[in-house]
Amino acid sequence: VPRRRASYKPDFVLPNGIILETKGLFDADDRQKHLLIKAQYPDLDIRFVFSRSATTLTKVMKIVDGQKLRRENPTTYASWCKTHGFQFSDRTPPIEWLHEPPNEKSLAALEAAAIKMDFEP
Repeated sequence: VPRRRASYKPDFVLPNGIILETKGLFDADDRQKHLLIKAQYPDLDIRFVFSRSATTLTKVMKIVDGQKLRRENPTTYASWCKTHGFQFSDRTPPIEWLHEPPNEKSLAALEAAAIKMDFEP
């Protein structure tokens, strides 16, 4: 991905440093963005709250013998999160997330990211 200046505004930031991203549709641009953020700020604790984590990723189009065929990508939002090391839940964040002790690494990364990525923790 070419280098460019971008901004990121998390959906919710809990006082303990956990970032909650709420997603209905989790498209390729969102997935790529979160992989780039994770690569640049590995200490940020970003977690997803999906409307339905069993949803499969975008359908794949394939042309066979001149015919367009659609097939579901077998990867779900949940399996994508597991593959890439993100925690997730369906519909509501688990109460345990809200009561976790402060994550000092994540809070420090939030502060650093706020300066660079133009958002307020």
